[in-house]
Amino acid sequence: QVQVVESGGGLVQTGGSLRLSCAVSGRTSSSYATAWFRQAPGHEREFVATISWSGLTTKYTDSVKGRFTISRDNTKDTVYLQMNTLNVGDTAVYYCAATTPRARNIAPTAQSSYDYWGQGTQVTVSS
Repeated sequence: QVQVVESGGGLVQTGGSLRLSCAVSGRTSSSYATAWFRQAPGHEREFVATISWSGLTTKYTDSVKGRFTISRDNTKDTVYLQMNTLNVGDTAVYYCAATTPRARNIAPTAQSSYDYWGQGTQVTVSS
């Protein structure tokens, strides 16, 4: 049984920072490509960032490029999302998702590519 658990959400003012963590456990967790998605009230869930099994491939949605950084520490089976210069538009529930890719450098962006999902963590940015 694979488990995906997010942590690190909270309330922050505009311009502030938060770091989200995603722990994947259950099998050889470091073999997963892992991504962050988010869903704001009244909106569809959308892709935010992804990182390959190897850590060599990362992708971001345009609205977070230059502000968010995804990284992983396979010794801790954890993926991080460092979020800087937050704005009200970043307010959402953030979900972590994992999948076993065909190759170590693949990092999918589509939600349908991910098999395992966490429960989500709330990020609220106040003005």
